[in-house]
Amino acid sequence: MRQIDEEYTRRPFKGVPSMTSYLINDLGYSVNKKRIERLYKVMGLKAVAPGPHTSKPNKEHYIYPYLLKGMKIEEVNQVWETDITYIPMAKGFMYLMAVIDVYSRYVVGWSVSNTMDADWCVETIKECINTHGVPQIVNTDQGAQFTSHEFTGYLKSKDIKISMDGKGRALDNIFVERLWRTVKYEDIYLNAYDTGLDLHIGLIEYFNYYNQRRRHSSIGELRPADVYEKQQCPTTSDAKVIPCAEQCQGQASGAAAGATQPHP
Repeated sequence: MRQIDEEYTRRPFKGVPSMTSYLINDLGYSVNKKRIERLYKVMGLKAVAPGPHTSKPNKEHYIYPYLLKGMKIEEVNQVWETDITYIPMAKGFMYLMAVIDVYSRYVVGWSVSNTMDADWCVETIKECINTHGVPQIVNTDQGAQFTSHEFTGYLKSKDIKISMDGKGRALDNIFVERLWRTVKYEDIYLNAYDTGLDLHIGLIEYFNYYNQRRRHSSIGELRPADVYEKQQCPTTSDAKVIPCAEQCQGQASGAAAGATQPHP
């Protein structure tokens, strides 16, 4: 699964057929398309180009329209994007959910879990809102966790507009997709964390670095905190922790045992 994750991070346009070919012909693995389809589903992967993918919503859930096309994003908390990514570990795997403010590239929250369920997603976005206030729009993909009544119902209770990527269009959520590439190459692949708790502790340090010290060319070589906190309450300017970190500490600790289980 690590080889799939690394290749997908490098080339997110790869769907199941091309990934299967890569594993067989380039790496010498004995695999078939059905197994790769199953692993794509477990890992929550989908090719960025339109086409078949395994991150599908529940057929009973309403799919909200994509609201960001042509939109000029001019301030913090105007648009947040969120997504879930698979995290390979020394033994097993975990899932990471992060929420990024599009204007500033500031990661307003994140958490890790060994399952992808709606309650986890609701708790994560709730902590972000409790800490940073209510955004105007939250953009997600069409995964079942985000189309669930629990998740969309919570957003609507806060009068937040819901935007969802077009089917098969991962580039509609491009800012969080870029975040996955960055965090994996700068932290995950370099550390090969052993447990969920180790991963959680490592990500606290990394996201503090990402927000407070890492400069981004897309925002004029400023740091996300420089941009985000300029428009926020001055009392938050020295904050070093990501808002969801404390609330998910117990969850990460409890998930650590699950993370040590052999992956499929």
